[in-house]
Parts: sequence; C-alpha cells; structure tokens
Amino acid sequence: MIRFALRRLGILLLTMLFLASMVFWLTNLPSNLEKMAKSEASVRMTDADVDLWLGRNGYDRPQVVRFGEWLGVLPAWQPGEGATLAGRCAAVGADPGQRFCGALQGHLGASTVFDQPVTRVIAPKLAATGWLMLYAMLVLTLGGIGLGVVSGIREGSPTDRIVSTLAIVSTATPDYVWAVILVVIFASATSGLSPILGDLGLIETPTLFLGTATSAETAITWRNFTLPVLAIGLYGVGYIASITRASMVEVMRAQYIRTARLKGLGKARIVLRHALRNAMIVPVTVIMLQFPWLLSGVVIIEIIFNYKGFGWLVVQAAGNNDIELLMGCTMVAAVIVLITQLVSDIAYTLLNPRLRFG
Repeated sequence: MIRFALRRLGILLLTMLFLASMVFWLTNLPSNLEKMAKSEASVRMTDADVDLWLGRNGYDRPQVVRFGEWLGVLPAWQPGEGATLAGRCAAVGADPGQRFCGALQGHLGASTVFDQPVTRVIAPKLAATGWLMLYAMLVLTLGGIGLGVVSGIREGSPTDRIVSTLAIVSTATPDYVWAVILVVIFASATSGLSPILGDLGLIETPTLFLGTATSAETAITWRNFTLPVLAIGLYGVGYIASITRASMVEVMRAQYIRTARLKGLGKARIVLRHALRNAMIVPVTVIMLQFPWLLSGVVIIEIIFNYKGFGWLVVQAAGNNDIELLMGCTMVAAVIVLITQLVSDIAYTLLNPRLRFG
C-alpha cells in the first residue's frame, strides 16, 4: 500500500508540473500580456508603449525564465529603473532578503485587481466554497447512497421504479435549472410555497428561503444556504443513486448472499454486514471523482446566488485579465482535483481486497 501511494504521489507531482507549465504558457500569451499592460497603465497605449512597459516590468524575458521564477527554482525578478510594478518578493510580502518567492515557497504571485498576494485572496474564497461543497457532498452522498441501496435491494418493485425515475429526472436537470426551480418554489414572495405558508401563518418572513446567499459569507444559516446546496446536490444525487443501485443489484445476486439467506440470516444483517461494503466499491470511487464536477458546478451556482466564493473569484480573475490570480486559481483547482483522485485510488484499493493483496 505504501509503495502504491508513493507511486501515485510521484505521478501526481509530475502531472502538476506539466499542468503548471501549460497553464503558465496559456495565461502569458502575448495578447494577455498586452491586455494586462493596458489595464495597468493606459488603454490608449501604442504598441511601442506596450513593449516598453513589458520590458521595464520584466515581461519581455523568456517564458522559461519567468516560469522558473513563478515555480521558485530561479531568483525572483527585481524591478529596475522605470519599473511600475514591485518585485515579486515585495509584491507577495516576503522577507526583504528572500531571493526565491515562487510556488515552492508558498507564494503564487500578487493579484493586480485586488492588490494583494494571490494566496491571501484565494484562501477566504476557497474556504467559502469549501463549505458549499461540503454540504452539497453530504446531500449528494447520503441521498444518493440511501436511495440507491433502497432501490437495489427491492429490484423490480414499485419503489425501485419510482427511485429510478427520480434519479433520471435529477440527473437530466442541470444544476442551474434546479437553482431557478428552487428559487421560484421556495424563495419567491409572489409564487410557489412561500405565499401559501405565509397566509397559513407558518412563516413570519416573506419567503421560506432566501434567493441569495450573500449573507452566508459572514454567517451560514438554513435560510441563506439551503437552496444553493440543494441546487448542486440534486443534480448529482440521481447519478450516485443510479451507480449505487446497479452495484447493489449485482452484489445481491452474488452466491455468498444466497448462502447467507440459506443460513437464515435476516435481510437487514445481510445488507449491512455482507452486501453493503462490497457494493460501495464503485460508488465511493465515483463520489470522490465528483470533486472536479463540484468545482466547475459551483461557478454557476455562486453567480446565480451571488455567493462570492472560489467560483466567483475565477470569473473575476478571467474577466479582469488578472494573470497571477487566474494562474493561482487554476493551480489550486488542479491540486484539489489530483488529490481527490489520489484519495479515490487509495480508497478503491482499501475496499477491494483483490487489489490490496494482488
């Protein structure tokens, strides 16, 4: 197991290095550098002025050198005469005598829009999105596995058909459509359930839930956080339920389950002690691989519900051509995705004895 984890970790590091080089090259294309120069100096700059500005601020050097500085394996650029930008170490708030100020030292550069180190800008936004992803993952996991198990042990029954139909509807409806539906039903003062509940005196507020999650940035409550969590969770719960059902049906037909039944064991004991663990091998792996989808899905949901998290920050970085911030956001997202894939591989190995002892 240790050798397996070390081998996967080595592959992860090589993948990160490749992704970092590709993202750095794409974000530092000449057109992007020209936009950054005009946004930092003047939109009326001529091509000659742009070249002069880029030269004074160190952007005319080879990309390999600048990537080495970003990575932290080469000494950071220091401003010279005529430069308008601070040196890399000064911009990220490093010690004055420090020469290397790259990703390996924990510095991802400085944001030109927020005028702060990228790590300081990303940290609170990533934490805000982390809470959204955590609650959505709980809805997705508990709801999907629960429905899948109930449907799988009752194959062919009306319960199975109902759950399967709901799973198809859930998966076929995008998360942003769920967001609109949920807002109309639960967060509208003129339609949906809120006016009915208000007339009955069951709620004191105009709406049952809030249609915006802005207040959740300071304090998460059931009113401001339920709808964005459900919008993300409902889209994925059907997929997890379908995977769990298929795995559960296959396990319940296995020979050892028939043997357990012939021994007189109760259905609950058969499901919980014999079938469930083997049936969870595929669903657990699939659940861990939902993190990349969650990271991309929260971008739309955060915009719809005006929740300033990591997805909102990515949109701001791209819209304002903030190269350092966009590079940092991309690499943080890549690290999260690759780590979850590593955990998924390890979990699959732990759950599957054939791989563990093979």
